[in-house]
Amino acid sequence: MSRLGPEPDKLITTARRAETRRAPGSVLIATAAWLLALTGGGALYVSFSAQYTYILAVRHQDAASVIEALLLDLLMIVFTLLALGLAQTGQPARAERALILACAAASAYMNVSAADVASPRSVTAYAVAPLALAVVVDRVVAVIRRHVLAGQQPSAWTTAGRVAAAAARTGGLVLLYSLRFTLAAPETARGLRQIVLAAAPLPALPEAPAPGPTALSCTKKSVFLALYRAHPHYGDRSTASRVAAELAPQAGLQPGTARSYLYAELDSRPS
Repeated sequence: MSRLGPEPDKLITTARRAETRRAPGSVLIATAAWLLALTGGGALYVSFSAQYTYILAVRHQDAASVIEALLLDLLMIVFTLLALGLAQTGQPARAERALILACAAASAYMNVSAADVASPRSVTAYAVAPLALAVVVDRVVAVIRRHVLAGQQPSAWTTAGRVAAAAARTGGLVLLYSLRFTLAAPETARGLRQIVLAAAPLPALPEAPAPGPTALSCTKKSVFLALYRAHPHYGDRSTASRVAAELAPQAGLQPGTARSYLYAELDSRPS
């Protein structure tokens, strides 16, 4: 019995049992991870054999060919370990999973270089090992993270699938409109012209200013003269000074300046 009494002993025992208790599915996921290691070893050996054969035929250097043939596979192992480590802590590993796919694609390309490209069976036989390994690694990483977080994480293949679907839709539209242009060129050209014009309209032109003292381009002088020409005493020189003082504030002018404009207007009138 502990010196602290029976209660601390019970707490320690409960904590130890909690540490040793496995979450549901842990054994199956651990088994899948070990099987991944075994499968990966076989797939990497197959991939290495094809890459070494191709690189040796090109470089004719044994040591350099071995290193270069192992490079992509070793990088895939490194990124796989990083992704698995992050998944076990519940953290995302999007960059590592994307790099695994990139290494798998590059490895498949090198493998296919040693195959008979005229034979689909030969291409499939050489390319299937790294691609299948990349798919299995991605799913194991996703399942481990989901198991830790009890959540859902999208596959790294989702983005690639969306890009491929968008490219397929765009290619289909281009092919369809190319065929339509071949069959009915004038109508198709007019339709495409309307689509482009509707998608990129010109900015609206500014409206022409209305005539009169409210026009934006009017000056204070033109506003004052317009007010004076509409005044009942227009043309009467005897009331010019009083009218100028009356209309000057409305045009934003000083009375003296308004009188000068008014007398100039009267002098310009025919006698």
